[in-house]
Amino acid sequence: MTTTELWTSFAARADAHPEVTALVAGDRFVSYGELTDMALRAIPRLRSLDLLPGEPVAVEAAKTPETIAVVLAGMACRIPVVLPSLTLPPTTRTILLDRAGARHLVSETGTTPADPPPPLDAGHSQPRPPGRLDTAIILTTSGSTGIPKLVPIATGAIERFADWAAARFDITSGAVVLNYAPLNFDLCLLDVWTTLHHGGTVVLVDTITATHGDRLLDLLDTQGVTVLQAVPMAHQLMIRAARGSGRSIPSVRHVMFTGDHLPPHLLPDLQSLFPAGRRYNLYGCTETNNSFIHELPAGATPSQIPLGEPLPDVDAIIVDESGQVLAGEGRGELVVSTPYQTAGYLGSTTAGAGPFIEADPSWPTAGTRPLYRTGDIVRRDHLGALHLEGRNDAQVKVRGTRVNMAAVERALLDHDDVAEVAVVATPDSVAGHVLNAVLRPGPDATINTLDLRRHCAGTLPTAAIPACWQVTDGPLPRTSTGKIDRESLRHTIERAQAGTGLIGEEA
Repeated sequence: MTTTELWTSFAARADAHPEVTALVAGDRFVSYGELTDMALRAIPRLRSLDLLPGEPVAVEAAKTPETIAVVLAGMACRIPVVLPSLTLPPTTRTILLDRAGARHLVSETGTTPADPPPPLDAGHSQPRPPGRLDTAIILTTSGSTGIPKLVPIATGAIERFADWAAARFDITSGAVVLNYAPLNFDLCLLDVWTTLHHGGTVVLVDTITATHGDRLLDLLDTQGVTVLQAVPMAHQLMIRAARGSGRSIPSVRHVMFTGDHLPPHLLPDLQSLFPAGRRYNLYGCTETNNSFIHELPAGATPSQIPLGEPLPDVDAIIVDESGQVLAGEGRGELVVSTPYQTAGYLGSTTAGAGPFIEADPSWPTAGTRPLYRTGDIVRRDHLGALHLEGRNDAQVKVRGTRVNMAAVERALLDHDDVAEVAVVATPDSVAGHVLNAVLRPGPDATINTLDLRRHCAGTLPTAAIPACWQVTDGPLPRTSTGKIDRESLRHTIERAQAGTGLIGEEA
């Protein structure tokens, strides 16, 4: 499989039905024929860069038809495209492009040389490995723990995933698919590239619409969206915008939530809002793409939403703290291998393979693909269902008790008045760590921290109840892939604690 086959498939559909709408971007409707012409005009621009075989070009991830056309041109020329987020600080972007080996940055205004990297002690890599000739797109991780990692995705991996997703969610000619996620996020492999590969229409969500539930609902309604995939925050925005109005969007046939925890008490609202929509919980990582899916039966409101079943040809095991594979009930780290995964990070400064490991001969896995340590802690119940409990790097000890901060966040999100929450730990000489909760209330809600403590006490041990609380009216900071930037919050809290004592209200 070569990158030209992705292009060939798209171009063939454009040749057969040039009048079909490929992209909707605000008031712009771009047909397959027009998008093909845009890509063809971009090809000489890329070829003029005198790139080495496998050398990527950077394309600013502005969510526009022009950006998508340049990526298609890269597929036609077998030129990998790395998509740096527009929200990255300039220094971070420079380091990222240096690690990728991208000498040229393409934007809507032209092509410029990438900035020279900062000095070595700033963290850029050397030397860079040669590019992979089968790479189509280079995605980035959230960067929540530092410089985002570069995740090259091969053409064959995209093809395999697109064929599965198109069959599962009826993405074909006539399908209208919402693209909520940034273009550098792995969700776009379904929203954008699966849709264009199979002849559907992609509706691009701009940054302003993405933060307003009423505008999102209007967009779904006016464009007749049939497939909706978004992070829980987007679903919560739409649910709150529709609550009390009786509004529903009957065109949506498939509703997916992914990338974070959706409070189960919102499931009835989700079904009312999309009465004809089948609801799915999708689980995956940027490195592996989707690996689990759970379809919720109509009317189901479980207290916990399981990860579901592995996708076809996905291997998954649970490894406990001793390194043993769990065969029955228990908890441990989820380790997976998928037919859609990356071969490894590009330009990584991490010694060894990092989270990519070879299977132990005694492990019950099939095939020869490397396994990926997700870093996610899951629990297998007595029925065999898997439940996500948090990250292995989200566990701290408070007064000698191990606390999972993701579990604390889930408990707080189950409170009706909480729209967003992040729980971060800061060092404490007595307790070991102090838990800090930063919350944004929902519309017309009033946060009472005493009430929240009582709410937490109903499901959490005493050590897991946050000691410090901060309520904010604005949205919590986000990474370049739209996830809550807990690292930024932690630094802000630590600075405040160092200067003025504990931030917010202390227990």
